[in-house]
Amino acid sequence: MSVRELVVLGTASQVPTRHRNHNGYLLRWDGEGILFDPGEGTQRQMLRAGVAAHDLNRICVTHFHGDHSLGLAGVIQRINLDQVPHEITAHYPRSGKRFFDRLRYATAYRETVRLTEAPVAADGVLAVTPGYTLQARKLSHPVESYGYLLVEPDGRRMLPDRLAAHGITGPDVGRIQREGALNGVPLEAVSEIRRGQRFAFVMDTRLCDGVYALAEGCDLLVIESTFLDEDEPLAVEHGHLTAGQAARVAREAGVRHLVLTHFSQRYTDPDEFERQARAAGYEGELTVAHDLLRVPLPKRR
Repeated sequence: MSVRELVVLGTASQVPTRHRNHNGYLLRWDGEGILFDPGEGTQRQMLRAGVAAHDLNRICVTHFHGDHSLGLAGVIQRINLDQVPHEITAHYPRSGKRFFDRLRYATAYRETVRLTEAPVAADGVLAVTPGYTLQARKLSHPVESYGYLLVEPDGRRMLPDRLAAHGITGPDVGRIQREGALNGVPLEAVSEIRRGQRFAFVMDTRLCDGVYALAEGCDLLVIESTFLDEDEPLAVEHGHLTAGQAARVAREAGVRHLVLTHFSQRYTDPDEFERQARAAGYEGELTVAHDLLRVPLPKRR
């Protein structure tokens, strides 16, 4: 059975707290696992969440501030210790290669796994697989930062009433799907486009074109909301978003499920992030993330 869900490993910005680990997010997409922004302590959070090194296929780092990358050393060494049998690909801003190299080889260990580096230098497609296309868009932060977008290819949904009207039943349903037509009946006459699902991951950034491009039409948007709205000047100064800003992006982009995360330690009431997001007019499904939470992708419409 295919599984598509977000496993939240950590939700704190800048420094961990008693209740929030540094950042870390695993997207399970059918048979693959994509680890985003492994901050300090991610390896232990994976253990607590029931995530194994064998579950990882890609690592995507948005930028090289410590709360988004200090866990790389432990995660990479664990991948090698467990002798993961498949190749793992790492994406990160090309300008931060020196940081990636330092973290990858922070201490001595035996390399047993093929870890392929595929740095990001500009907006565009990073990988195309049968199950998704992975893209990156540049964000606005004091250091170079990229957000990531995963898009499933569009498919087709068969329509039983139209199939019946054309007398297409049993094995012939599969045949018309494979061949595109059957006895003069085109596939388009008995089916409709099934839009592929979309997932976006947006971390440290001010409002910019990249934020909106990543969020557009997403089924699940994971986005930082470091500050509450009353601290918007601080958010702008340090290259971050507020809860209200993130929610307005989601509202304008038609996001179905919004996940707010990356919270400043200055706030003690997580419910206030939800209140401000709702006040900004977002009416879709809304989650204020906490560590070890699992968030399934919304069911198809």
